This record gives sequence, C-alpha cells and structure tokens, in this order.
Amino acid sequence: MSLVTDSPVNSSSSDDFAALLDSALDSASSDSSPVEEAKDDDDVEIESIKRHKVENMGSTEEPDGSTSQVSVTEVLEEESTKQNTCTHPGSFGDMCIICGQRLEQESGVTFGYIHKGLRLNNDEIVRLRSKDMKNLLRHKKLHLVLDLDHTLLNSTQLVHMTPEEEYLKSQTDSLQDVSNGSLFMLENMHMMTKLRPFVRTFLKEASEMYEMHIYTMGDRAYALAMANILDPKREYFGERVISRDDGTQKHQKGLDVVLGQESAVLILDDTENAWTKHKENLILMERYHFFRSSCHQFGFNCKSLSELKSDESETEGALATVLKVLKQIHNNFFDNTSDNLMGRDVRQVLKTLRQEILKDCKIVFSRVFPTKFQAENHQLWKMAEQLGATCSTELDPSVTHVVATDAGTEKSRWAAKEKKFLVHPRWIEATNYLWQKLPEENFSVSVVKNQ
Repeated sequence: MSLVTDSPVNSSSSDDFAALLDSALDSASSDSSPVEEAKDDDDVEIESIKRHKVENMGSTEEPDGSTSQVSVTEVLEEESTKQNTCTHPGSFGDMCIICGQRLEQESGVTFGYIHKGLRLNNDEIVRLRSKDMKNLLRHKKLHLVLDLDHTLLNSTQLVHMTPEEEYLKSQTDSLQDVSNGSLFMLENMHMMTKLRPFVRTFLKEASEMYEMHIYTMGDRAYALAMANILDPKREYFGERVISRDDGTQKHQKGLDVVLGQESAVLILDDTENAWTKHKENLILMERYHFFRSSCHQFGFNCKSLSELKSDESETEGALATVLKVLKQIHNNFFDNTSDNLMGRDVRQVLKTLRQEILKDCKIVFSRVFPTKFQAENHQLWKMAEQLGATCSTELDPSVTHVVATDAGTEKSRWAAKEKKFLVHPRWIEATNYLWQKLPEENFSVSVVKNQ
C-alpha cells in the first residue's frame, strides 16, 4: 500500500490525519539517510499542519465567489470541540495525529519504519487494512513480505572471510551504480554482501503481482543499506522496509506491523521459527549460503559456494522456483473475478496448492525419528502431510514410500521386497523447497544384500 498516493488515510473521516501522514511520508521518502530527525521536529510538523488547517478555515467561498471571514474565536471553538470528541486514532510523538492533543499514555502499534514516532490504535489499523484490501484487489495485487538474509542475499563480516574468499575483494561491484551488480563491499559496515542469483528479475516480476515489503531481523541501518542495493530507484519497497527495531516481540517477526490484511499476505523466509503466529502465510525458502561464515553459522562443515567459486543457477535456483509458485498462487486467487474477492484467503490458496504435490503418496517412516518421539509431531511428518501425503506408522499394501536413512531396517527391506520406493528424508525436504514431486531415484537408499 502506498501510504502517500493511494492511501486509506485519505478519507473524509480523518482529513487532518491524512494530511499529516502524507506530509510525514513525503518527508521520509525524500530522506535516504538512516539518521532520524530530532523529536522536536515532530512538534514543528504538527503545528505546521494545524496552522495550515486554521488558515484554510479562516476564509470560505460564498456561492457568488466572494469570501467571508470566519472569526478566530469560531475556529478555536471548533478545534476545542474536536479535541473533546476526538477518538485519537493515531499519535505522532505524544500528540494525537488529528486534534493535536497531548496524550498521557501510548496505545496501539508503532509504525516507526513509516515515520519516526507514528503510532496507530487498533481500530485505525483495522480501517486502514480494510481500505488497503479494496485498493489491492482493485489492482489485482496481494502483499508479499520478504526476508533478506539467506533468502534474497547473503552477507558476511569482512573479518570472517577465509583466505579462500580473499579473491572476492577484487571482484566487487560499484556502489555508485548497483543496478547491474551482485557483489558489494560496504566498508563503513565492514561487510560484504552477495545478491542471490535471479533476484533482480524476481523483484521486477513479483512487483507486478504483489506489493512488497522487506522484513529483516537485522538492524535498521542494515535493512536500509540492503534496500538501497536491491531497490536503488525505490520502485519495489518504498517506505516498506521493516527491521528488528520495528517489531513488537523480541526475536520474532509479526504481521501486526504490516498494514495489510493477513488473508492477503504471503511471506518468504528461510526461518520458520521467526513466524510462529503466521506459519499459514509462510513459504519456506531454501537457505542461500554463499559465504563460509554462513555455512558455519548453521553447522555445515563444508566449503561454501564462494570457496568453490560457484553459485546457484539463475534459471533453476530457489528464487526462480518460488517465482513460479507465486505466479500460480496469484492466478488461483484471482482466477474467477465473479466471486467475492474480499472473502478470499491467500492462506487457503497456498494450502490447497501445496497439498497437490504429494497427494497420491502414502508414507511410512523407518527409524527417522528419535526413540519415544511422537511421530505425528515431527517436522518431517508434518511437512509430508502439508504436501498432501498420508503418513502412517504401519505397513500395508497401500504404502507407496518408505522413508529411511538405513536400508537394513525391517521396513526398508519390506520396501525393497514389495517394490515400494525407499527414499532418504531429503526427498521430502527437497520436494517441499522445490514445490514439485522429485524423482525418487535421486534420493534412493541402497539396500545391503544378504541382510
């Protein structure tokens, strides 16, 4: 939602709020610096808006085109009445964004990424989201919230680079023109960043279907630096760059700071646990590990893509794959415009599409889960069910797949004897990431003879 040009706050019920918020956003949009304004500037901006309103109220047009003066007393009396009846839908600093009254207690949710000090109460958020939903559907768009690290890019501190990665320092692209580059040195942050292959095409095509947000657990300075690299012309994200400083719960991400209805929001992130309240909106991404420090962070004792002087495929990598999924979800959501679009839920579309992938499979797991672990609660079991498979603990002729790491188990030998698929757990994980049933022979578990 563009809160500046096509905004729900531009309503007759909150004209002062609209004027102030538009003014604030115009100011924020023109300031590319991460340094925030002093708090005193907030008061000056509010007083400026109020003076503008008084000046406009001070003269009115008569039907014949002449003007008549309204007394200052009448203006002030009306202002006083509005203060007494104002519901204070939002605040800017410690002042109501409509009537300018100083508020003793803070309430609602902070939207500091839109403008410093901006808070909206729950009723106003509901109103904004409802208006936004109508605007989105009119333009056949949905919301898309994008994680940064390991999803769109990979960053490393320079001090963590290995000797085998030193060659990268001579191959970085210019920060003066980032539009065609993919590897950047941010010396002021002592950091190097590598964009994931296909990311620029992904953003361009996804923006035609979705209104996009960045949401990172990095701090605000990092979020803005990455946004400037990914979107130097501010075509895709605008002011919708959310960092950990903007969240309402520590170590968690939440849609409470996104001005979009949850029924119209999709999330791309490599970390499921960051979205405990919004897993139904989440498309889990395969992590992008370009630098050695990234592999080490997640416990992989192997050479990184950078050390191997390799990279993901542009056309068959994770972003190219998920773009196809996003297009399918968008098409399915808007496939029949004669229906009530306001009543549709993108979470249900996502669920239905995912359940088609393994819908004809019946899976039994063999020694994949820890002893005494409740099988139904294991991540792999849940993942297989989300993909449409039926999971069981018992063997029968309807079983199509046995998932195991050891070919010598009783169930593994049964699978070989009955000519059922015997596959490694990675088959389910890869199918989940790539959104298609992959060839079982690529994940087969060899049966040891004479067992």
